Amino acid sequence: MLSSESDTPRETVEEVAARASRVLTRVLPAMEEGNVALIAHGHFLRILAAVYLRMAPRFGAQITLDAGLVSVLSFYCEQPAIVSWNYGAELPLVPSES
Repeated sequence: MLSSESDTPRETVEEVAARASRVLTRVLPAMEEGNVALIAHGHFLRILAAVYLRMAPRFGAQITLDAGLVSVLSFYCEQPAIVSWNYGAELPLVPSES
């Protein structure tokens, strides 16, 4: 949960970003071997995508992410990239060359 003005302490965006960074540190080596699937709450995944793209964590608020769809993060020209976002069953697994 993201922090707001309430009596219940919750994670700040920065704390979620730090958690996302730890996840990425663990899965990036596995990505070199093959595909890695991450299943999580949409708010976390949007922040994870922002961290992966080396953007500010709050950039995740600019990304829409629908429930039950698949997104693919990979590399394009050795840079972190979104290959597909909010796809159904038939999604691209490699970046287009255009």
